[in-house]
Order: sequence, then structure tokens, then C-alpha cells
Amino acid sequence: MKNKIIYLVLLTFATVSGYSQGGRTEVKGNKEYDKYAYIDAIKTYERIYEKGYKSPDMILKIGNAYYFNAELEKANKWYSELYTTNPEQEAEFYYRFAQTLRAVKDYPKADAMMAKFNDKSGNDTRAKLFNKKKDYLAEIKKNSGRYKIENAGINSKYSDYGPAYMGTKVIFTSARDTGNFSKRIHTWTGQYFTNLYSSALSEDGSLSGVDKFGKKINTKYHEDTPAFTKDGKTVYFTRNNYLDGRGFDANKVTLLKIYKANLDDEGKWINITPLNFNSDSYQAAHPALSPDEKTLYFASDMPGTRGQSDLYRVKINEDGSLGTPENLGDAINSEGRETYPFISSDNELYFASDGQPGLGGLDIFVTRIPKDGSLNFKQVLNIGEEGNSPKDDFGFIIDFKSKRGFLSSNRDGGQGSDDIYKFLETRPIFCDQILHGVITDEDTKAVLPNTKLVLMDEKFNKVKETVSDAEGKYEFTEVECGAKYYVNASLEDYETKEVPVIIGTESGKTELNIELKTKTCRVKVGDDLADCFKINIIYFDLDKWNIRPDAAVDLAKLLDVLNQNPTMKINIRSHTDSRASHAYNEKLSDRRAKSTRDWLIKNGIAADRLTSEGLGETELVNKCADGVKCSEEEHQLNRRSEFIITSL
Repeated sequence: MKNKIIYLVLLTFATVSGYSQGGRTEVKGNKEYDKYAYIDAIKTYERIYEKGYKSPDMILKIGNAYYFNAELEKANKWYSELYTTNPEQEAEFYYRFAQTLRAVKDYPKADAMMAKFNDKSGNDTRAKLFNKKKDYLAEIKKNSGRYKIENAGINSKYSDYGPAYMGTKVIFTSARDTGNFSKRIHTWTGQYFTNLYSSALSEDGSLSGVDKFGKKINTKYHEDTPAFTKDGKTVYFTRNNYLDGRGFDANKVTLLKIYKANLDDEGKWINITPLNFNSDSYQAAHPALSPDEKTLYFASDMPGTRGQSDLYRVKINEDGSLGTPENLGDAINSEGRETYPFISSDNELYFASDGQPGLGGLDIFVTRIPKDGSLNFKQVLNIGEEGNSPKDDFGFIIDFKSKRGFLSSNRDGGQGSDDIYKFLETRPIFCDQILHGVITDEDTKAVLPNTKLVLMDEKFNKVKETVSDAEGKYEFTEVECGAKYYVNASLEDYETKEVPVIIGTESGKTELNIELKTKTCRVKVGDDLADCFKINIIYFDLDKWNIRPDAAVDLAKLLDVLNQNPTMKINIRSHTDSRASHAYNEKLSDRRAKSTRDWLIKNGIAADRLTSEGLGETELVNKCADGVKCSEEEHQLNRRSEFIITSL
């Protein structure tokens, strides 16, 4: 009779008495400095701020500049000033402000900002995490419907479970020889047993015929869950330790251990020995081999186990000896039971757990084994319905090439207490996406090599970084499908730019091209300084030409540039729209241009560096001449100020 404890990490983590059916176990770009003057706009902003010229938009930009460069304490200064001036901001501001508040250890205010972020951001995941909410059922639903499952065709009315591949055969565990399940939930006395059986595996994934496997492997005691090397000459398997009347622990519970055997030239299993990490005070069971056969995974309740049973790994040395077992860690193991590991040929680790969120009982989960050999497991996913049920689901194996495999379950509709089901995986659970693109200059469209790119998750945690190549191209591999990321692009003499992107939901590539704007304005004779700072209008009151306070903020930028470039000379040109008479507009624009020149002279710029002229409506930029009906927005395009460089 099959011992349910054996198969669920082997229940012997406690006595079996009262054990029920449901509980289981990254060359800079060329620069022509001789032709251009380089103006650092951000530094200009800070200098004019110190002189008393400021605006909310400028303050936000300075704060963001520091935030993007991870200078959170500096960013906090600017964000704090902006928030004090106006508490009503866009949602993302509150999140960033909260991050900078944590940097200065103002945790209560940071929490208050996160509350505001939550109110304004709606379904943003960061807000959900802040509120400690997680809908695991949505994940299960997303992963469901990927398997076509049916009875494997080899089940009996007894317990059949724990399949393993051995070449063109499947070896599985069964209690079919006993026929007596009346003592199934009694205290473990060694009176019911499981053995290993063999069935032929066809190309379509079906099984045919059942034979007992390995006379030297099977005993009159318990054996189950084997793992074979690819050549079929070595097997690791679980065995009940009750031999020759011995094998109880201090609580009179029969122990489980992992054994190893070799196949001789005559097809007989020899050298059957227990592994060196076994003990008479804890259990080890359910061995599984890594694709390179250099690591053995297993389940155990050995000291250091977090829950009832954890998953471990141990290195297999060249001489066949074993290293020290290593717990797979908190990403995998819980306070419940983790058991039945299996590693597919593409290094996906499948296991059963009742500690991870599931549908009920043991559910099957999958994660990818880190390529660097670490235990930094990232995604642990429930494989979804059909693969899982409200009952116990475990013992999952799959052939990566054919996408066919088997699993064990005591779900409703089976033949025995546990049955083996065959399945076809119709779509992979892991979506493989690559995020890629080209970095270019926003104005010239030239490619920008050596741009540093940092990939951040939706909580702005750094995921990885890279550098654009000689063609300005970059690539991030292994990004999570459907996930939101932020890409931070930075390059010397360019403004740092942070761009959000949502990765595609199916395997493939997601393209994100990024254009960077120079933070140093490259100017030459004939260029308009207004373009550097996006100054279109120096505002004056109606029919007036005195400098208003808000216009002084923009003029302060020009003042700073002229101070930083003492040989630069400019011509101040003022334009009007076509409304009012031509003569009036010419005189008004001339007075305004002279007023702007006078302001700069008053603030220290030598008069011989400045000329001015009012052009009225003589150089319209659109159709809006006299008698043409135009919108206010169209007229506004003609009301502009120019600051043309006449000498450098």
C-alpha cells in the first residue's frame, strides 16, 4: 500500500496518525567645439534662481534632473519647495517626492505622499504594493488553459504517481500490488508499500504496458520518485529506511532517504548506496537532476528548513561525490511544504507547494534557474488551471522539445487515490521578450553611441544597465512580458531622459527608440538664442513696453548666457501680429525691443554688445496678414522675440 507521506515530501515530518487525504506533503561622440558655444541650461537655471528669477516649471525640472541622477537629497530640496508652493501636482510627482523623503528619513511625510500617489494613480502597481494588496488568482487565471490533459492510460485503482523519464520509458511509482488501503491513514507501521514500475513511451506521448522495474531497486519496503542520468546508467531514488527491522527515528517514525545505484553491463542495478547527506534524524526525498547532471535537487526537512519541507540542491563532483546541501531560499521555500522538484532541459524548475498561493492542496509552480548559478530566483509562477486543481497536484515532468509531459494528481475524476495524467503544453508560461531601440539626437537625428541606459522596474528599482553601441543601438534581454519598465538614458552634454515602456505580452521584441536633447545649446553666428531656452514671447501688457516680472525670468536666462560668454553679441528683434496698423505695430515692437535691450544693459551687459530692432508685422511666420481670419493661437505665433547671435 502506498505511503502518501513518501510522495509528499514524505510525510514523515510528523507521525502519520490521523493524516488525511487532502494534506500534502555599459568613445564619446565627436564634438566641434571650435564652431560652437556650449551652454549648460540646468546650471543656468540654478544661477538665475539664486538671483531671484524662478518659476514652478523650472523648479520641477531641476528636481527631476537630480532625481534622474539619483541625487535624491538634492532633489528633495527642489521638490519640497515646489510642494510648499503648490501641493496639487501630477501623480508621479508624489511617488518621486516620497522616494526623496525616505532618503532624508522623513518617513511619516513619505507615507503621506504615497497616500496621495495612491489616490491619483489609480491602479498603479506601486500603489497596490504600498497598500499590501496582491491578487494571486489573477496570475493563476492568466496562466490557465495552457495544458490539454488526459488520463495517462496506465493508472490503477491504487495510488500511481511520481513519473520520471528514462530514455524511451517512463518509470513511475505505484501501490498497485497491495490492494489494501484500509490502513492508509493509520500510524506508519511499515505495513503498506510502493514500488517502481516501467511503461513504454511513444512519440505521441502515450504510455503502453506496465512492468515492474529493477529487481534490486524494488524491495518489500517503499521506493519511489527516481531520477535517471541521460545515459540511463545511474539512478537516484527515494527509499524507506526501514531495513532489517531498523530505520525509525526517536519518535518511531520511519525515515526516507535518497539512494544511488549504477547499471552494470548485464543490465542489473548495483552499488545501491545511500547519499552522504542522509540522516537518521531527518528525511530527504524526491531527487531531480539538472540538465548538465552536475546538481541534484531534492526535498528535505533537514535543519535549516523554513517550513515542513524545503527544496535543496547539492553539487555532484566529478568523482561522483557530493558537496554540501544548499537551501533554495525564500523565493522558493515557505513555511509550508515544497516538494517534488523537476528541472527541464531549458533550466525551468518545477515543484509542488502548499505554501505558495494556489488553488488548493499542493499546486505546481515553475521558476527559471538563474544562469549565473545564484539563488536569485525571480518569477515563481503558478502553472494555472488544468495543470492545477483544487486537490493535490505534484510530480510534474515535461519534455521541452515536444512540450509533452506528465503530472500526478488526486483530482476528481481519477481512477485511484493518485493518478498520472499526460498533457500537451499549448503555450509557454514564460514570455521571452527583448527590449531594444536606437538612441539619437533629437535635433540632428544622428545616432548616439555610448549612451548609458538603465532599465528600471515600475517601482523604479534598477534591473540592469547597458551602453548603446557604435550605431546607437541598445538591447535588454529577458524583460518581463506585459510589465511596465522605465528606461533612463544619459549621455554627456545631453539631458537625461526617462521613458516608460510596456513590454509586449507575447514572446518577441519590444522597440523603444529614444531621442535625447542636448543640455548644452550648440550655437553659432546667426542662431537664435531663444531656441535654446524655448523663449517665444517676452510678454508685455497691452500697448505697454515695460518689462513684466514674468518676462524678467526669461531675460535672466539671456543675461546669464551673455555673462558666461563675454565676447558674444546679439541683436534683439521684436515682432507683432498683423492686428492694429502697420505703423503702430512697427513703433510698438521697436519700443519693446529697446526696452529689452535697456533691461540687459541695466543688469550689466555692455551696450556695444546689444542691438535692437522692431520689425512689427513685416516677417509673419504664417498666413495671418491683414484681413485674414486667424485664431488667437495662430496670431500668437507671430508675436515673438528673437535674440540673434551676431558675434561669438
